[in-house]
Amino acid sequence: MTLATRIIPCLDVSNGRVVKGINFVNLKDAGDPVEMAAIYAAEGADEITFLDISASVEGRSTTLEIVRRTAEQIFIPLTVGGGITSVADVDNLLRAGADKISINTAAIRNPQLISEIVERFGTQVLVLSVDARRARTKSGFEVTTHGGRDSAGLDAFEWIEMASARGVGEILLNSMDRDGTRSGYDLEMIRSVRKICSVPLIASGGAGDLGDFQGALAEGADALLAASVFHFGIYRIGDVKRALSKAGYVVREPFSISEN
Repeated sequence: MTLATRIIPCLDVSNGRVVKGINFVNLKDAGDPVEMAAIYAAEGADEITFLDISASVEGRSTTLEIVRRTAEQIFIPLTVGGGITSVADVDNLLRAGADKISINTAAIRNPQLISEIVERFGTQVLVLSVDARRARTKSGFEVTTHGGRDSAGLDAFEWIEMASARGVGEILLNSMDRDGTRSGYDLEMIRSVRKICSVPLIASGGAGDLGDFQGALAEGADALLAASVFHFGIYRIGDVKRALSKAGYVVREPFSISEN
């Protein structure tokens, strides 16, 4: 049985508002996270990813109240990331209504945290967010932290292999070079990571055209995350699902099959 391709809007939240920029700078206000999550869920989103992009930079935890209010409005999986540094943080977010947790900076600082979360809550709860950019490393890609502000000093592919061995359930692979540019997913990076990664792979960073979604799937992505194209009304989720369905990919309904 072929699993349906998941379309996942990403809500980058700063100071309680959804924001979006290019390469995480020049951020523009895109709306209220609770309202937007509800709209996307109604339009046929398969999951919602909520990333508090200023939490790690400001050294604080993700805003639980926004997570709680969002979870009350939607009935699809909600992944939450940003500022998560401990098993207790994960527990609090799951109790607030999150279904999955995304970690990045804290896992780099303390890889044992991956093992602790998996042991306590299970593999299915944990998503490793990898903000990668091109660099002079063994694979040609390095890991960044704090919204792409800092280099982690890690080869991206070595880090993915190490984290996968510790039991992460999914990899959220975000191209920092493409983030917000709408110039297409980094297909070379997706293709290369697919060769070394056996867990589900979520492609992120650069979606701008309907063909971009198909291209990422063709290179091995299992799910597709996007922000700008949805937030600013370039495409709706139904547009993406119709295009993928016509191209032969399995997608979850409901969404309008017609062009009307």
